[in-house]
Amino acid sequence: MAASLRLGCSRPVLRYLLGSSVGRRPEAVVTSLNHSVGFRGFHGTAWLWVDPIKILMPSLSPTMEEGNIVKWLKKEGEAVSAGDALCEIETDKAVVTLDSGEDGILAKIVVEEGSKGIRLGSLIGLMVEEGADWKQVEIPKDVGPPPRPAAPMSAPPIVEAAGVASSRQTRSAGKPQIRLSPAARNILEKYEIDASQGTPTGPRGIFTKEDALKLVQLKTSGKFGESRPSPAPPTTSAVPLTPPAATGPSSYPRPMIPPVSTPGQPNAVGTFTEIPASTVRRVIAKRLTESKSTVPHAYATADCDLGAVLKIRKKLVKDDIKVSVNDFIIKAIAVTLKQMPNVNVSWDGQGPKQLPSIDISVAVATDRGLITPIIKDAAAKGIQEIAASVKALAKKARDGKLLPEEYQGGSFSVSNLGMFGIDEFRAVINPPQSCILAVGRSRSQLKLSEDGEGNTRLQEHQLMTVSMSSDSRVVDDELATKFLECFKRNLENPALLY
Repeated sequence: MAASLRLGCSRPVLRYLLGSSVGRRPEAVVTSLNHSVGFRGFHGTAWLWVDPIKILMPSLSPTMEEGNIVKWLKKEGEAVSAGDALCEIETDKAVVTLDSGEDGILAKIVVEEGSKGIRLGSLIGLMVEEGADWKQVEIPKDVGPPPRPAAPMSAPPIVEAAGVASSRQTRSAGKPQIRLSPAARNILEKYEIDASQGTPTGPRGIFTKEDALKLVQLKTSGKFGESRPSPAPPTTSAVPLTPPAATGPSSYPRPMIPPVSTPGQPNAVGTFTEIPASTVRRVIAKRLTESKSTVPHAYATADCDLGAVLKIRKKLVKDDIKVSVNDFIIKAIAVTLKQMPNVNVSWDGQGPKQLPSIDISVAVATDRGLITPIIKDAAAKGIQEIAASVKALAKKARDGKLLPEEYQGGSFSVSNLGMFGIDEFRAVINPPQSCILAVGRSRSQLKLSEDGEGNTRLQEHQLMTVSMSSDSRVVDDELATKFLECFKRNLENPALLY
């Protein structure tokens, strides 16, 4: 005797109902896309067909379009608890661990580790519930990634009218095109001379002023012969040609000057080495191109005196407190944004948006590319706390262990190349943020300054150049200038940072 039914309930409830019906926990045999539950009345045994738990390629960052499987942390047949790490996925920002959302057994690894370019929504693995026969799981054949958006249809090529094409061919065949210099054109039009009676001697076959004057001399001396007849245009049965409209006394078209240089050809195969680009590198290239082509960048530069900051830093080092100049810069940016909230904004495509918190994105160079972990609520943190956060996030960034919430968002970015000996540079804005501060190295410079008694002396100062790139749609030149003035004042007077 056999019976079958279809139940629309959750797995725990289904398991409970089946267990109470037959007096024991059922043996689950997992098959694909089958929700039927079959019972047989022999020895109190029941078989259950349920869907496997599908593991799909998730979206781990707002700009992620595809990911790479770096490493599977679980093996087929291994038990998995909710919250356990299943695999490591390389996104467009970092290597992120994918955690399981359910208990069960990892039944099938569909996409092996090392695979690249896995689209979002693609099936990468299958799980079954505890107690199920994971070896019987089959990979669904009708599960795949969502289709890519259709590419915009290109405009159909413009077909030239037969009459216009025939007219162009006839004109080019009936009368040779002679390139005339402006002076030669004026002379020939004034004396009504056909340029075909002379020989051009200019570069690239241009009919020069001297060539035109020779024809004038021949005409005035009476030695100017009859115009050479032009070859008759070939007869054709095409659409009758309409006479060209009169454009003035000149019958000579404007010369088509050939380009001075021609575009270079791509290198031949075998003359270069192809460098594979990682997902992070490709996304960085795409984002930088979008930023420079869509965001109107404006730049402002200022020199800051680091004398007071360096003195405080030396005192902290004596107390075994290690902080960097960059930590003071981050704090100064945060304090300045708190004083000028109209700079703490972003552009979302429709207009400016006021940001509720001050989160500073710090550019960190890694082997995979540049990434910007975020110091959350930096204005409320002290210098020592900022230093500890930067150090920890930078290590996680270089190890590829940043979580999405640790690099997504931010309201203002800072990029410091001073440790590489760079005096100053201009950084590219990280949309949707509106500003980024580029920091150069500190350098010694002699300047005239007054001492405590009002005497002018030549003193050595430690100066640092900072350049702010701002989105002109939300931060205009005047606002950017005021921000840099306020930032300079805060950094040169560290007491204002507390």
